[in-house]
Amino acid sequence: MNRIVVEYFGPADPDAFDARYRDEHVALVRAIPGLVDFHLSHPRGLSGVTPYLVAEMSFADEEAVATALQSAELAEAGKHAAGFEVASTALYTSSPRQP
Repeated sequence: MNRIVVEYFGPADPDAFDARYRDEHVALVRAIPGLVDFHLSHPRGLSGVTPYLVAEMSFADEEAVATALQSAELAEAGKHAAGFEVASTALYTSSPRQP
């Protein structure tokens, strides 16, 4: 699976962040074209800086990721996410590779 991953660090109010993400943002993400699967996790850090929330959006192939990245739906989700009160975010793509 090819993915778009967003990591959110240090929300000002974790409960408010979780509620807004769940109640508003999830629907925007689910509207992204080509989305095959969508997972959220609150990682438990073992070392270094650990994000508060990781959102993983899965797509069938790199072409589907490219289409999603250019879509109005992802732009709308990004605009909404820019309003989250977090210390920082990281956004990246990930494609499977053999070791």
